[in-house]
Amino acid sequence: MSPRISSQPASWWLRALAHLPVPVFRVAGGVMGAGLMALAPRRRRVVLRNLALCFPDTPAWQRWHWTWQTFKHFSQSFLDRVWLWHGPEGRVRRRIRIEDPHGVLQREGPVLFFVPHFYGLDAGWARVTLDVPRRWWTFYAPQDNPTIDRWVKEGRRRFGAPRLVSRREGVRPLVKGLRDGASLFLLPDMDFGVRNSVFVPFFGVPTATVTSLSRLSSAVEVPVATLCCRMVGGGYRIEMSDVWADFPSGDDEQDARRMNEALERLIVTMPGQYHWLHRRFKTRPAGVPPAYDD
Repeated sequence: MSPRISSQPASWWLRALAHLPVPVFRVAGGVMGAGLMALAPRRRRVVLRNLALCFPDTPAWQRWHWTWQTFKHFSQSFLDRVWLWHGPEGRVRRRIRIEDPHGVLQREGPVLFFVPHFYGLDAGWARVTLDVPRRWWTFYAPQDNPTIDRWVKEGRRRFGAPRLVSRREGVRPLVKGLRDGASLFLLPDMDFGVRNSVFVPFFGVPTATVTSLSRLSSAVEVPVATLCCRMVGGGYRIEMSDVWADFPSGDDEQDARRMNEALERLIVTMPGQYHWLHRRFKTRPAGVPPAYDD
């Protein structure tokens, strides 16, 4: 889901807007989020359905509140790209803090980072590619809007020349990159269909979960750690876990279950910042009714 921009962004006015304080972007994002929530009923139903499946015992009013937060944070993070990709480097550093108590970002050699779909994704990517001296690679899903696609590519390549691997290229380039010493942002917490997936619980719901995290870690023998970027007052905070012990286990289903459990622990701390706009339960086990009406 991408807001429409009809013409190529003019960098001069984006650089001018990048000087605005964070509260201005957050207020504007709130207004934009309210509009999107009102004007996108299908997406609103997807968010509500996801939350109902994952939090069936939570009161309906609370799920509606998280739905509003989902649209709001989506819009705020979209507008924050203005200062992320066009503001001074010092401003990016001040607005995005890094908490890495175990020093994982400073480890030698490649690391496979599990990066779930929270709305701080682009902020986390900008900060680490700016200041963490590694060769950074990540998957990239091309945007439907050519102008947005061009803007996103240029923004994500702003600091250095990280490698953006299109999903159409598959995982083979990622294996090569890890073997050559690159570190990888991997975002496997979406429904990519039954291929290379197993059905394991996600908030108690059997969910098609890709096994790429364990397969890549096993194929190249690289450590795995979680990197999560949280929206906070004044900007963002990158939160690093320690390297996962005893991972991979050699059992894809067990490893996928462990990945989902790590994701659940993060979601419950900020349910309104997760990408519930995605139809996470589109692929269902045989004989199970569809999760969505449309």
